[in-house]
Amino acid sequence: MEETFAPADTLDRTALKRLAWRSDRRGALRLAGHLGLLGGTSAAVWLSRGGLWLGPALLAQGVVLIFLFCPLHETIHRTAFATRRLNDAAAWLCGAPLLLPPGYFRAYHFAHHRYTQDPARDPELACPKPTTRARYLWQASGLPYWIERVRTLPRQAAGRVTEPFIAPAQRPAIVRESRILLAACAAVAALSAATGSAAALLVWIGPVLLGQPFLRLFLLAEHTGCPLVPDMLRNSRTTHSNRAVRFLTWNMGYHTAHHAYPAVPFHALPAAQAQLGRRSAVQAPGYLAVHRSILAAMSAH
Repeated sequence: MEETFAPADTLDRTALKRLAWRSDRRGALRLAGHLGLLGGTSAAVWLSRGGLWLGPALLAQGVVLIFLFCPLHETIHRTAFATRRLNDAAAWLCGAPLLLPPGYFRAYHFAHHRYTQDPARDPELACPKPTTRARYLWQASGLPYWIERVRTLPRQAAGRVTEPFIAPAQRPAIVRESRILLAACAAVAALSAATGSAAALLVWIGPVLLGQPFLRLFLLAEHTGCPLVPDMLRNSRTTHSNRAVRFLTWNMGYHTAHHAYPAVPFHALPAAQAQLGRRSAVQAPGYLAVHRSILAAMSAH
């Protein structure tokens, strides 16, 4: 996505071109760090089997695994790497454990960028943001996400691609990738049954269920409570956080800058956000502050 959605006077063309520079090296180092951390948590799960540390290890694995959503997001924008094939390969690697095929997610997410906070056209608002604490807890559980995935993947694999944000020319590819992903899941299930192994349950299925609420809370902070207006400097929230969170989330917390300049890669988002400064209207000092604010505005029912 090469469009710019910020007023022309926020960044001149030269500065934007400099920030939009992409690097295979930077992408490879960040992805290697994320996957290395995932390898460490996977080893912790395996070594903790039958012990008291299994629960904490599963939770750590789940958080690191579910935040593969962030490199998936970066690679469907094709900004993680300079090389398109690297972006596309990494998108499959990161999207498969989340049951989120990259072609489908790209179409969904680009529509979200073009129509951010437009109730009629933003696909993220097809499921409205929570306005009560009960709905907040339901969305934060992650169960709506898994229900949608379990329903949508088989439907699309059967050839029924009905989403309005998917162009007719894109539909055959969406069907094909859904079939590939379902076939891979079936292969994992068959191998697990044939060998009697619980590995998939321990390092994948259990952890992603435990980790999903952390991703939901992270994503709820991006637009919940922001004005329903087309101005990207007002309809998206930047949430400042610590270095560990920024690493795991690939700087996605600088969400105003990302929506203003979708072509800017993860490593340049801090600089882009600094350029926006106070023109970024909705900012928060951390995720706890965001969710306190969101909950305070909600009905208790």
